[in-house]
Amino acid sequence: MTMRFVMIGGFLGAGKTTTIGRLAALYRAQGLKVGIVTNDQASDLVDTHTLRNQGFDVGEVAGACFCCNFNELTATAEQLQQDHVPDIILAEPVGSCTDLVATVVQPLKHLHQQQFEVAPYGVILKPSHGRRILKNEANTGFSPKAAYIFEKQLEEADFLILNRIDELTVTEISELESLLKQKYPDTPIIKMSAKTGEGMQQLLEAIEQQGEFGNRILELDYDIYAEGEAELGWLNASLRVTADAPFDLDALLLDIIECLRTRLEEVKGETAHLKTIGVGDAAHAVANLISSDTPAQVSLASHRQLTQADVIVNARVAIAPEVLTELVHESVRQAVQRVGGSVEFGETQSFRPGRPVPTHRYQTS
Repeated sequence: MTMRFVMIGGFLGAGKTTTIGRLAALYRAQGLKVGIVTNDQASDLVDTHTLRNQGFDVGEVAGACFCCNFNELTATAEQLQQDHVPDIILAEPVGSCTDLVATVVQPLKHLHQQQFEVAPYGVILKPSHGRRILKNEANTGFSPKAAYIFEKQLEEADFLILNRIDELTVTEISELESLLKQKYPDTPIIKMSAKTGEGMQQLLEAIEQQGEFGNRILELDYDIYAEGEAELGWLNASLRVTADAPFDLDALLLDIIECLRTRLEEVKGETAHLKTIGVGDAAHAVANLISSDTPAQVSLASHRQLTQADVIVNARVAIAPEVLTELVHESVRQAVQRVGGSVEFGETQSFRPGRPVPTHRYQTS
């Protein structure tokens, strides 16, 4: 039995996890079984915990992107198939990766056609950085090498997803749509909000298309790609917060992110994405920040008061990893101190991503 393999790409903070969670819920409402595969350069991924806490079956490929860890991707999907027999696999690649058609889609179509039926590949535009990068503004927040990755992600898509329309004005939506049409005139555009669900039916229809898709193999300079990725400091940290008196879990997570946003602004560290999840006593909450010029927000509220919570922080910032570690630990301590609690740090992984070395790379379709 073949499984439908749906991969949704996009830059860090584009809204991939929310989109995949919304898609999974829609498929489940149709009576279909869904398996999800998340991906990160390290373990302790907020996305994995978030989706599992929503009741989904999730496998994680950690330690490298899908393209560089292709065999683990297929093994993880096969394990989900054995354990849960899903009809559909939803896959979320690392947000700093591109060249996924040549290194994931094509190998799946050629080497695993008996196991997977590969859906058209959709890529989400992140409006906050997208507008600046597509307009070639001098201050995009990232270097030209990181912006190169952003644009290459959009170039290989079968269809583009303009997400977060609930946060944009009609004029802003029109401008972004126009910029995309100028740059990628042959690529269909879906306008939607993963948060509210608007436009999700159009996304389902795009994914369910049959035909020749997944053939836009990039001409890609791997030196620029590697250097662009390496400009990002990457941090995953786990910790436990304990207090004598109950504290508001949602407010604590938001305060951690807001403290970190302020400190990063002081050192001019451009945020690609900050996420934190708190879990305790059957409650879970998520707060995040998707760029330096947007507000931090609670994306999943618990509305709970707790005396103990396990917290994971994921940070992707254009700054040295050792500086990022210091700022994260400092921000956590400040926020925890404000609720009269204490913090015990577990493992902190902080590094720059290494050069991508794909398991397979198809030159033609």
